[in-house]
Amino acid sequence: MNSPAITLDIKDGVAWLTLARPEKRNAVDPEFALRLHELAEHCAADQQIRCVVLTGSGKFFCVGGDIDAFSAAGEDAEAAVGALAHSFHAGIHRLATMEKPLVTAINGPAAGAGLSLAILGDIALAAASAHFTSAYSAVGLTPDGGASWWLPRLIGMRRAQEMLFTNRRIGAEEAAQFGLVTRVVTDDALRAEASTVASALAKGPIRALARCRALLMESATADLSAQLEREAASIAESAGAAEGREGVAAFLAKRPPRFM
Repeated sequence: MNSPAITLDIKDGVAWLTLARPEKRNAVDPEFALRLHELAEHCAADQQIRCVVLTGSGKFFCVGGDIDAFSAAGEDAEAAVGALAHSFHAGIHRLATMEKPLVTAINGPAAGAGLSLAILGDIALAAASAHFTSAYSAVGLTPDGGASWWLPRLIGMRRAQEMLFTNRRIGAEEAAQFGLVTRVVTDDALRAEASTVASALAKGPIRALARCRALLMESATADLSAQLEREAASIAESAGAAEGREGVAAFLAKRPPRFM
């Protein structure tokens, strides 16, 4: 039996999804895309999982689509790549909309679809050796994985245009400076830092964090009046929920909250 393209390890409420095709630099192929969707659905549904970490194995995070597979499709490339993109996007969408936080621990270079995966995290931690490249137009292709949606929102239209049109390589420090990632840590410290962040999030008010995720996603297309209404409804719901009551009680009692 072939090894899975992505592995799942769950410990203390944190699910670690590890891209596990190091011999292919964790490139995205149909098996990878299907596995991503399956595991994203599992993480979203499993109530014991309170935070998800996405990272890569080997020296690369993910170099994007498996170009060898694209070439092998020959005259069927349009249908094959379209099917792969739709499958991959199902996993991307589930990770982006699940009701629990996502941390990306970017252990090395990220390009193409790998760039899309890397910037998907609510908290995106980059190893110092990581770098980021759009790569699509270099091989005559266009973005997938939500890159054209996320990039303008994270780094602005001008920088997004430069990344997509010129394929300029962005180093980890520069990526942090203009908001492509949250921060940079040393390569040796990446996993430990991701674990610390994920553990803290898993012990936090994940239902409130889920509402924060939803509000931020909705804000991209909402006008101010609609967003204010959503915020009012969300904070009211949060105040009436167990997490909100515990948070207020802990604040008044001057003790750490115990979120479940």
